[in-house]
Amino acid sequence: MRSAGPITSLRAMAVAAVLFVPAPAVAAAAPEPAPAAARTEVTISPVDLDGPAVAAVKVTVKNAGPDRMRSVKVSFAGPVGWAVQPAVRSVDGTFAAGATAAAEFRIQVPEQRPGFTVRTFTATATYKGGDGAGSATATRTQTSGTPLANLEAAYNNVGVTDESNTAPGNYDGEGNSFSAQKLADAGLTPGGRVEALGAELTWPAAAPGTKGNVSSAGQAITLSGRGSKLVFLGSGVTSGAAGTATVYYTDGTSSTGSFGFPNWSFDPANAHGATLVASSDGRNRPSGYGNAGIAYRIFAHVVPLDAAKQVEFVVLPSNGNIHVFDMAIAP
Repeated sequence: MRSAGPITSLRAMAVAAVLFVPAPAVAAAAPEPAPAAARTEVTISPVDLDGPAVAAVKVTVKNAGPDRMRSVKVSFAGPVGWAVQPAVRSVDGTFAAGATAAAEFRIQVPEQRPGFTVRTFTATATYKGGDGAGSATATRTQTSGTPLANLEAAYNNVGVTDESNTAPGNYDGEGNSFSAQKLADAGLTPGGRVEALGAELTWPAAAPGTKGNVSSAGQAITLSGRGSKLVFLGSGVTSGAAGTATVYYTDGTSSTGSFGFPNWSFDPANAHGATLVASSDGRNRPSGYGNAGIAYRIFAHVVPLDAAKQVEFVVLPSNGNIHVFDMAIAP
């Protein structure tokens, strides 16, 4: 009779093999996201801009943290040159979670200037305890005057002329301008539709030889709508045609975005992150059409918007080298 030893060994190996088969991996549950930490809230009361006068301003600091807030100091400042008394106030006492501390200031408001003006006020609170951050800052923006009704109301530059009459042009400060004929060859005609970066824009309907673009200088332009981005149609003079636009919403908040355009000729077409829209052949000089074979170009660029908010107006960059032909909100 044969020995059962080898069979027993094989069975033992089989059992061992079963015993050491690894269990299927179980995916670990994703950790719950931690709730956002509460932050100290600083608010500035409305400022009476009807100067010349001394206006009272109240700054409120709300303890949104878990610990008592103490050693509270508040500083307040207005536009450059506006005197504030005092510059810093200490607030006595301690403040439980949810409680508020208040500091009052007096600010010298000058006589209002004509036209549209944006004023920015800033308050900073320093403290111990509360949310543990040690400081919090808030700004308040107020305007006086009325923004221009549309971009056309801000036209201040003759950038396009007819080849039969080039004298009125002065796009670049040296008497040169785009040729209306060559722009038409490139698809840009007065009042014509231009699609760029998801926006539907319009080439200015201004007649050649008349003001038809904006040399940007901080103009405030009424613009209404909602979307994720604001598209500018334009071109630059020199290689430094870049700046920051500020978008104001109907709820009183604002956002900013930087953009720029390449020089209308010679700069790389993607300088400042711009997108080429059209190229025209040559340009009009004071003596007539010339520079054939050289491209003079129009570009598009964008700044982001808060898509959940309604745009009220836009303040253009303070850089006259930026020339804007149109702007529009895109989805």
